[in-house]
Amino acid sequence: MSYRVNLGSDLRTRGSLWKMGTAPEKDALGQFPVVPQKVCNLWCSVVPQTGSLLTGRPAETQLSRTTHKVVIRYRKGVTPDMWLEIQGQRYDILYILDPYLRHETLELFCEVRQQ
Repeated sequence: MSYRVNLGSDLRTRGSLWKMGTAPEKDALGQFPVVPQKVCNLWCSVVPQTGSLLTGRPAETQLSRTTHKVVIRYRKGVTPDMWLEIQGQRYDILYILDPYLRHETLELFCEVRQQ
């Protein structure tokens, strides 16, 4: 029995996976600076989970800690220090779950970073 019946139809949103890495060239100080690097483009599904309001704010309150579950195809090497960019929004990875240890999908529990 499969965990997901039709994974292809669930993954409808295009996103990219990013990490911090060293630049290929040295800077003015002779060191290799740390810069954001795109790991890959991927298809994903974004499911909103929770959100908490900022406290002590007047009427224009916005969500400060909005968390989402992002489902992607299984991929080795995804770590919590990476992040996703989906439709111009950055999602910081908090926790990674491989459901039933089947290596079919990864569930990335993320927090939206306010820009």
